[in-house]
Amino acid sequence: MDPTQRNEDQRTRWNGQSGNAWVEAQQLLDQILQPFEDLLVAAARDLGARRVLDVGCGTGSTTVALAAAPATSHVLGVDISEPMIGAAQARAAERNSPATFLRADAQTEPFAAEFDLILSRFGVMFFNDPVRAFANLRRAATGALRFVAWRGHEENPFMTTAERAAAGLLPDIPARIPDAPGQFGLADGERTARILRESGWAEVTVTPIEVECTMPEEVLTWYFTTLGPLSALLPGVDEATRARVVDTVRAAFDPFVHGTEVRYTAACWFVGASAESRAGASHPG
Repeated sequence: MDPTQRNEDQRTRWNGQSGNAWVEAQQLLDQILQPFEDLLVAAARDLGARRVLDVGCGTGSTTVALAAAPATSHVLGVDISEPMIGAAQARAAERNSPATFLRADAQTEPFAAEFDLILSRFGVMFFNDPVRAFANLRRAATGALRFVAWRGHEENPFMTTAERAAAGLLPDIPARIPDAPGQFGLADGERTARILRESGWAEVTVTPIEVECTMPEEVLTWYFTTLGPLSALLPGVDEATRARVVDTVRAAFDPFVHGTEVRYTAACWFVGASAESRAGASHPG
């Protein structure tokens, strides 16, 4: 597929059904992803970051949390999704937060070179040209880069349970393409490190982390029918097929259900880099 088309596909996706679904699910997703927000806010605090760019900020939870940190003077959240940026602006207004937001493509937006920290909570796996994208972010940086991204689908069985369980009932579920823009676009840690070095970042570290995530069991069916690949396919099937899919998929999630709670381990990368190279610094990854 033409890379330009893939990028346009991402723009269409996040300004349509997927973006609207994330807005609808923002309270639940904030709960599930809270440990990653805490990790990134702690990183910003440890670095003493004052001017921060939050890439792929979504509905703005991490951006607003960063703006509340004592050291920060300016926090900008950027996302390609108009619905999510609208939700982020509403969140900031409701909380009287100084965080600001911009709807833009971080791959090409000509940011000013003013950010001593660029970070992202699962927002940088969607670039159709990741070297170009991270080079653009490098030009905006005066300090560090920190982000979290998913490791491979084989290490994250929860994330593919729905599509695997529904495969026999919904044959049009799109296949996962290695290294393609999407949830697992930076799953290959060595490739991710190489991308960052090729785009001008130094002192690259790609560290595996495992994080326990939870949600209430009562929202599990809503979760897998609203988010992910099934959400785009279920509206087009008849009620009987939908019922079979929902029952089959819900049963497949049983190993993750513990009483009233759903628990799973998120296998991710915590990635760091620097806009400036120190003499003698190593480049793991």
